[in-house]
Amino acid sequence: MPTMLDCLIVGGGPAGLTASIYLARYRRKALVVDEAKSRCAWIPTSHNLAGFTGGIRGTDLLERIRAQAESYGACIETGSVATLERLPGGRGYRAGLGDGREIDAASVLLATGVIDGQPRMPHLYEAMQRGLIRVCPICDGYEVIDRRIAVLGHGVQASGEARFIRTYSPYVTLLTLGERMALSIEERGELDAAGIAVIEEPVAAVGTCEDDSTRLTLESGHILDFDTLYSALGITARSGLAERLGAAMDEDGRLIVDRHQRSSVPGLYAAGDVVSTLNQIAVAMGEAAMAATAIHNDLRHRD
Repeated sequence: MPTMLDCLIVGGGPAGLTASIYLARYRRKALVVDEAKSRCAWIPTSHNLAGFTGGIRGTDLLERIRAQAESYGACIETGSVATLERLPGGRGYRAGLGDGREIDAASVLLATGVIDGQPRMPHLYEAMQRGLIRVCPICDGYEVIDRRIAVLGHGVQASGEARFIRTYSPYVTLLTLGERMALSIEERGELDAAGIAVIEEPVAAVGTCEDDSTRLTLESGHILDFDTLYSALGITARSGLAERLGAAMDEDGRLIVDRHQRSSVPGLYAAGDVVSTLNQIAVAMGEAAMAATAIHNDLRHRD
């Protein structure tokens, strides 16, 4: 490990790994520290990523990108970054790793992503792999055309997601899991106009039908069967390191960056879902390419 890295990349999802490819090919000394918590690993099959006609499993995609990065000499290790602070005189950053080591880097790229709010239910991962629970209608709404769909959530975000999914199927129900809908009269009117039923009753039990669909039993005993459930319970940005540095963020805690992925803190860049942008693999990889190029050029001009 060099005394001073050119870049420390925090996160080993599609954004972080793609950035490591670019930086390795720019002949920069970079290290990826990956907690192995990429939401990409939860994807059973992605069908909207260009170049993969039959789709690709999230874990397989991560393995391919990682292998490509390592073929150029990229350094990737499993671990965590517990602390991050700026060095005096604008000389870069010092990161404290979870294993107690300290690493200095001239720049830092945050590719830490977000955490999806998920319903509390047993065997959640297995249910997602079978397509019974989904989180991204942009990614896979095409796969549920004309299916029976339940959107789990309450408030404006859940309402918006239900109306978005309505373009794929006329059979959409919004389940609030016992929470009251915090919507205006106009917003409720939009749901009614779209033919989206709203059920505010708690769910007492979750089961599976013989056709592999999901059966929900409400507190009243009423039974509802759905082909898939979409979780619209919000996201939590993994932006704590940036927050402690005073970086500008939006109301969801995601970083605000310029068109070269620079944050408001000098030498701190961000790419992927942790940025205030569209949560898509293709977007994350494109932002990583822009961030890595900006890092390379900024260091080149500084040197």
